[in-house]
Amino acid sequence: MKRIDLHIHTTASDGTATPEEVVREAEKLGLAAVAITDHDTAAGYPRAAAEGEKRGLEVVPGIEISTKFRAAVHILGYYIDVDSPALEEVLEWMHRDREERNIKLCEMLRSVGVDIDIERMHARFGDLVGRPHFAEILIENGRAADMQDAFDRLLNKNRPFFIPRQFLPIERSIEIIREAGGTAVLAHPFQYRLDDAQLRELIEHCMESGLEGIECRYSGYDADMCAYLESLAAEYGLVRTGGSDFHGSHKKDIRLGEGRGELNVPYAFLEELRERRAKT
Repeated sequence: MKRIDLHIHTTASDGTATPEEVVREAEKLGLAAVAITDHDTAAGYPRAAAEGEKRGLEVVPGIEISTKFRAAVHILGYYIDVDSPALEEVLEWMHRDREERNIKLCEMLRSVGVDIDIERMHARFGDLVGRPHFAEILIENGRAADMQDAFDRLLNKNRPFFIPRQFLPIERSIEIIREAGGTAVLAHPFQYRLDDAQLRELIEHCMESGLEGIECRYSGYDADMCAYLESLAAEYGLVRTGGSDFHGSHKKDIRLGEGRGELNVPYAFLEELRERRAKT
């Protein structure tokens, strides 16, 4: 059976593998297709697509947008036009908000003796700087033992260096994916810790704005969890997707295409996604 991975992050956002490295590793693992779904940017896709063309590996353009529906929720977009003006406008707004928060965080860290500024962060990590990059700095400065410790004690909500962000409304997130020609999918549903009624409410609310899929297979989800999500997809007439949420060394226990060893996303999911798109 041909396997795929439709949830991957690269150095274009907060992953540690370049788009080219992701494609080369996917080829080595025998994956039939991958989707580049960096946080709030599509900048990594062209590089991955060029490498995929060289190696005969299918690369799907994607994105993961951070939104809010009472609590934080992530929406995946597949087959987006990465040059869509409407998408670019929203991503620029998100980038400005992130940059303002990053500058404030640099100031907070300097106030406690960490020698860092936003220019050096960009020089080291690239255009899109996120909390995992600040976690690396905290680890290097002896303020945290590892990535998990940095988030748990210092960077998460109600911790000393947490700065709240502005979220794009979930309705607008789905709409902008559709305006960019993409298919909107609810990412990792169990991460929101909702009961059945609450998850159904979220799905139904998103469908009103044009949601077309659910991520049914994901790192750490056992067979029963996947079966439950696939039953919801069938009930609501939504396509199924799946992916590892690979971030490279920022999430060392999650491997490309394999998750924590249990992940198995069939190529049929991608065919299902394309069939849905052909009908709309």
